[in-house]
Amino acid sequence: MKILEATDDAIKEAAAVIRNGGVVVYPTETVYGLGCAPQIPEAAKRLCFIKGRADKPLPLVCSDMEAARRIVEFNPAAERLAEEFWPGPLMLVLPARVEYSIWVTHGAKTLGLRVPGHDVSRRLAELSGGIIVSTSANKSGEKHHTSALGAAEQLGEEVDLVLDGGMTPVAEPSTVLDLSGEQAWILRKGPITAEQIRKALSG
Repeated sequence: MKILEATDDAIKEAAAVIRNGGVVVYPTETVYGLGCAPQIPEAAKRLCFIKGRADKPLPLVCSDMEAARRIVEFNPAAERLAEEFWPGPLMLVLPARVEYSIWVTHGAKTLGLRVPGHDVSRRLAELSGGIIVSTSANKSGEKHHTSALGAAEQLGEEVDLVLDGGMTPVAEPSTVLDLSGEQAWILRKGPITAEQIRKALSG
């Protein structure tokens, strides 16, 4: 396992690892993420085994709105919230437009995704094809990490590369909002509050 300062050259190296089916740890504005290419089933399977969890869909981050539109169907509420809070710590669960392997979806017809408010993770996604997996870089049931060292110590030699972008500024996982049905449901509370979401949707 390599630990590299998150320079542009290091981000390019990490993107090459992802494109070739590897698994990397990288910074976001919330917590450190564990990532791979969602379109490579063996990479997603390996990531699930590293995480120690294979029963929940894997969240994704996108380089920009254009990449997000390629993989999910946006409704008017999602459009408004993405405009208000992206890039940022709000993950939207929306109907999928693409089919990923069972290791990514775990049978769901939806995908959870966001455009992160962190230059490193957006650049990494851009160089990796626009979309990468972004589950928290920790073992299932263990605490999430706001530093590269913490993630590296827990995941050890199981990952191929760690990008060190310093401490994560938000330091808590993103809010997760399900907009795939007739009603909106907050699946996980986070930095973006229910009141902020209501205000954005009514504005």
